[in-house]
Amino acid sequence: MTPKQLPLDRLKAKGYKITPQRRAVLQALAVCPPFTTAQQIRNEVQKQQPDVSLDTVYRNLALLTELDIVHEIFRSSGNVYELVDADHHHHHLVCTECGHTECIDICPMINSYQQEADKKGFKITGHVFELYGLCSECQKKKSKK
Repeated sequence: MTPKQLPLDRLKAKGYKITPQRRAVLQALAVCPPFTTAQQIRNEVQKQQPDVSLDTVYRNLALLTELDIVHEIFRSSGNVYELVDADHHHHHLVCTECGHTECIDICPMINSYQQEADKKGFKITGHVFELYGLCSECQKKKSKK
């Protein structure tokens, strides 16, 4: 995703201002490698705005995650982030040993979940699905021990 394709319109549509910090965080996410850390995002942001703190990056990431503009992937070694691609719904495989993360193009969300939620008067607005285990490299390392 290039900076021209940043989801700034989604922020505006939800009533949020496009602050320089929000724009910088989104631009950093667009140029950083997939599954980047908040620290890596801050390092990229500071190339243009040296005074931006890690706390500012975290606050903006929290808002962007809440608005479903950014995905936060939970890892024991530290969470990572990616821009949401509205045309590519996916979930993740996460290695619990090294933190390696990959996309998987399946979704376990089925109608029966929505039906159960409806029975309870609950409106589902999103879901998170990550599978945790060992990547092939970590499996090889463990088998050599």
